[in-house]
Amino acid sequence: MSRQILIAYFTWSGNTRKIANLIHKEVDGTIFEIQPEVPYPNSYNVVVEQAKKEIRAGYKPPLKTKVDNIELYDTIFLGSPDWWSTIAPPVATFLSEYDLSGKTIIPFCSHGGGGQERIFSDISKLCPKSKILEGFVVYGSGGGDLQAKISSWLHKLNIK
Repeated sequence: MSRQILIAYFTWSGNTRKIANLIHKEVDGTIFEIQPEVPYPNSYNVVVEQAKKEIRAGYKPPLKTKVDNIELYDTIFLGSPDWWSTIAPPVATFLSEYDLSGKTIIPFCSHGGGGQERIFSDISKLCPKSKILEGFVVYGSGGGDLQAKISSWLHKLNIK
């Protein structure tokens, strides 16, 4: 049986969506955008303050969209921007709403200078019964050779 792949991501500025679409181009699968019921503000400064408060409080915003038949997927690429050294709150909601036991999770993130910080370890904490593979980290929008970097990463993981 072939591997069933889900590419789930949350994006605010569009950088994480760009990575998700390039991964999709390489591995096919189903692409799914994690969307909160109430969208985040467009203002960078306002969203930074809101995210900081939500993360400190452990708030998990309700999601507008759901994955049908999550049990069909055995591999989940999971994308988030780095917000205050961790995953964005909608990604935490996503991880807490589904039983991902026994699934392979492959994280990816975009950041504005903080790197991966605690993103991958926080995903591991929320998915203790999942296999977490080496993640992919991109600064900003990733630059012109982003597709080549993603291809190299996927080859290293034996996904492609």
